[in-house]
Amino acid sequence: MQTSQERISDLRPTILIVDDEKGVRQSFKMLLQDNYEIFTAENGREALKVFSTKSINLVLLDILMPDMSGIDVLKKIKEAGNGVEVVMVTAVSDIKIGVEAMKLGAYDYITKPFEINNVLAVVKRAIEKQSLLMEVKYLKHEIERYHEFENIVGKNKKMIELYKLIDKVSPTDSTVLILGESGTGKELVARAIHKRSLRAEKPFIAIGCAAIPEGLLECELFGAEKGAFTGAYSLKIGKFELAHRGTIFLDEVDCLSLSLQAKLLRVLQEKEAVRVGGSRSIKTDVRIVASSNKDLKKEVEAGNFREDLFYRLNVIPITLPPLRERKDDIPLLVTHFLNEYNKTMNKQIQGFSKEVIDAFIKYDWPGNIRELKNIIERIVVLVDKKIVSMHNLPIDVIMHIKVPINELPLREAQFEFERQYLLKIMEKTRWNKTRAAKALGIHRNTLLLKLNQLGLKRPQ
Repeated sequence: MQTSQERISDLRPTILIVDDEKGVRQSFKMLLQDNYEIFTAENGREALKVFSTKSINLVLLDILMPDMSGIDVLKKIKEAGNGVEVVMVTAVSDIKIGVEAMKLGAYDYITKPFEINNVLAVVKRAIEKQSLLMEVKYLKHEIERYHEFENIVGKNKKMIELYKLIDKVSPTDSTVLILGESGTGKELVARAIHKRSLRAEKPFIAIGCAAIPEGLLECELFGAEKGAFTGAYSLKIGKFELAHRGTIFLDEVDCLSLSLQAKLLRVLQEKEAVRVGGSRSIKTDVRIVASSNKDLKKEVEAGNFREDLFYRLNVIPITLPPLRERKDDIPLLVTHFLNEYNKTMNKQIQGFSKEVIDAFIKYDWPGNIRELKNIIERIVVLVDKKIVSMHNLPIDVIMHIKVPINELPLREAQFEFERQYLLKIMEKTRWNKTRAAKALGIHRNTLLLKLNQLGLKRPQ
């Protein structure tokens, strides 16, 4: 069994030293072993064997070796495409070869006899570069995901209790299980926990377990080696690798298959993952935050969820209240979303009439905050007035909320109904006018005329 010190050591950056001279290998090892985990190889073939079985961050590679040149080893490493940095080690007389190696993808070169400070500086820069590339991948992932609002909004008593609980659990590394109905803001709470944690400067990676087909989900979580399956043309870095030293949020964790649950349990227990098609274990220092809108105890009883995984995840449970239990927060949420969409859509709607707010408060919001947010977005898209009144609400919303509509003129009601109906069809067909006209049973030119009359344009 590993000691805590050994586990900490395992999480240090790893360096593979490749040189046919034992003295050189030992010199590099003595110089670097205090800050890095060191592996050594005395020739190219041994180096590639170590490289294929260990998770390596940096390779110090001698150029001139008897069985296989450093250039050939460099090419093999770069073909793997996993972002490992390589620093060539060469004699002064072979500097030209070192420069050629950099053209093939080497990060830098060091000349023999080497200077201690120069070696430490080059190694430090190479490791920092690799770490930066991982963060760039993470940022790219974040940019591509749908933008969520930044702050939790609410002053309801249950929300105040929630804030206090978040403040208590955030500084720890304990696993958190967030429970609540769909649309209550589980990911928002997960992000708040991460931002207040000691891992705040490292990645937060969210993955929707229900949104990804089971066949692809294992690759998303743990990564896949090049050629692991048909279509795997390059190495895929898994979310657990991308989230190293940060937080990974497993949304709707109950949607994992039993086989994936077993693999997730192993990651939680061993703190290491294996890519699909791979054999080497990759160390993962990741905090787990999971969520579910189901009663996981009942799922365990039904045989749909592993009991051992449930107890691993349910260290600190947090339950979010549905919007119907915190209706006093609705005016705050409405204002928050209105300001957000005014800004993103360059609109200047000032607010909602008292009748609209009262109608919102009467409604039970089965879709919770997400449903409210979507309705506000829809209103901001369609309304051009300063104050939103009952007349400006979509007809289906008015009927859904079940408020009196006798003050709405028939012609205006017909106009709004037709507008909303056409908008739904256009959204469903992704604004393909030919498909929309066919679905409506009208000529394409008639549809164009209707869209112009109703003031409907494809959102930018």
